[in-house]
Amino acid sequence: MAAATNLALFDLDNTLLAGDSDFEWAQFLIEQGVLDREVYEARNQQFYDQYKAGTLDIHEFLDFQLKPLSRHPRRVLDEWHRLYMRRKILPMIRASARALVAKHGADLCAVVTATNSFVTAPIACEFGIPHLIATEPAISNGEFTGAVDGTPSFREGKVARLEAWLATRGQRLDEFEHSWFYSDSLNDLPLLQRVSDPVAVDPDDTLRAHAVKHGWPILSLSNA
Repeated sequence: MAAATNLALFDLDNTLLAGDSDFEWAQFLIEQGVLDREVYEARNQQFYDQYKAGTLDIHEFLDFQLKPLSRHPRRVLDEWHRLYMRRKILPMIRASARALVAKHGADLCAVVTATNSFVTAPIACEFGIPHLIATEPAISNGEFTGAVDGTPSFREGKVARLEAWLATRGQRLDEFEHSWFYSDSLNDLPLLQRVSDPVAVDPDDTLRAHAVKHGWPILSLSNA
């Protein structure tokens, strides 16, 4: 089979999803009584606000996000995740987002997200997207350690991780006739500026202004 000549990359949170999977995973654990509401809810909101403002310290956040994974057996985490998918994620998947992914059915497709792969791999599968570039939690003997494995898939890290993934396939970003990246966030400007066809999806104010200035398409999935 011939290699795809076009590449379609999708941010996940607040792009394909009508919400943030990272934020909702922590909220789910709070609702399950796994995390203390008083301690974690305010910090979860604080990190989310910092992300939206472009001021997030990714390593501080990942310490907050990944530590709970290390406190529970993988089989228990997997059971929780199945419930989380039903309660939190499926209601955030719009028909318009599924249609956008389907439009790129002939292209090489990947989700590129800062959220860790434990949370996001089943979500990418739900969309039928075969490839995932995400922040990787470190694993020892099949269990999460609470640390990060390699470069977080965040800001410039998304570019580095994408290039490394393409290199394993014997490909380069500039070899594709078209390369799309769909994102809502100012944090994704480094990768948006590298593809041939950047698309701002329900963008934050900073990304919207940048898209208008540079003539990038602006797409809304929330009203579709």
